Amino acid sequence: MTPTTILILAKAPLPGRVKTRLCPPATAEQAAHIAAAALLETVRAVRGVSGAHAVVALEGDLETGMSAVELCAVMEDIPVLPQRGSSLGERIAAAHADAAALAPGRPVLQVGMDTPQVSAELLEQCRDRLLGTSAEAVLGPADDGGWWLLGLRDPLEAGIVSGVTTSRSDTGFRTRQALIDHGLRVAMAPGLRDVDTMADARAVAETMPGTAFAAAVGTVG
Repeated sequence: MTPTTILILAKAPLPGRVKTRLCPPATAEQAAHIAAAALLETVRAVRGVSGAHAVVALEGDLETGMSAVELCAVMEDIPVLPQRGSSLGERIAAAHADAAALAPGRPVLQVGMDTPQVSAELLEQCRDRLLGTSAEAVLGPADDGGWWLLGLRDPLEAGIVSGVTTSRSDTGFRTRQALIDHGLRVAMAPGLRDVDTMADARAVAETMPGTAFAAAVGTVG
């Protein structure tokens, strides 16, 4: 099995800095608690992927955010790198480059902290689509038109998507087209629903009973 890096692009869950679209009805503290739970579930899923090594590209300081003790504990042995760049596209490209420098020669699968329902099995399926076919990239579409996963055999190719405008209904399409236009063969992964709004959070939580994420969402009246 080819060793793979799974890169988590994350923000420290600070009230007023994360998941602001959940407010209202959530308070800033509740939204940050939901974000912390989403990151916790994501890290747990990544840790369960066989033959993979986790890396976190982080904006902010975990120790000053919600659920700091739990998050620092689950990420204790995971390399945490600071995010670089001004736009999201630049930060994505820089994070892939930094992950490649940390573990040269490894393919990278990148996820965020907006899909806490992701499982180790799904991530393994995405890795297999990247490495078990002729594809050089794998893209997981999000229900809102964006994407939740980007996998690259050569993580330095992430610079291709740095100029694609994010947070649009056609961001996923435009990202896939940018990869294709650069000459990469792109395999598609299963789609997932991003947690952007409270309706999203509640819908995703219903699929994850008994989890930290469902508990955090349940605190919002």
